[in-house]
Amino acid sequence: MLIGALLRVPAQAIQRRLIKGLNAAGFDELRLPHMAVLQFPGPDGARPGTIAERAGMSKQAINQLLRSLESFGYIVRSDVPGEGSARIVRLTERGHAAFSEMVDILRDIEDEWRAELGPERFTQLKGLLFVVWDSPLAR
Repeated sequence: MLIGALLRVPAQAIQRRLIKGLNAAGFDELRLPHMAVLQFPGPDGARPGTIAERAGMSKQAINQLLRSLESFGYIVRSDVPGEGSARIVRLTERGHAAFSEMVDILRDIEDEWRAELGPERFTQLKGLLFVVWDSPLAR
């Protein structure tokens, strides 16, 4: 099997686990598509176009997700002073709480993977993924 497919499987499993955990923690409105906006490093302080680029989605699709998250009280969009029609996204208190919960869930997942793989193999895997993430291969 190709590496792209192999890497997609755990990424999708992690996203499903995040949504399940967030829903259980009271963030009932969040669904898998919202992960395109909430993924690391998060939308706080970013422009919609930047969020769209990170997610590999069109600005129109991201704006639809932003409208959804705004209606649920996770984000607000505001004008950038002195920059015409430019907008910036900010997490609300509820958005920060959800993002904090995501970090806790991700730490739990890492702990489980570390226990399953063993500390040495887990550290090797994380190191390898970081090298790929920080290399021209990821661009």
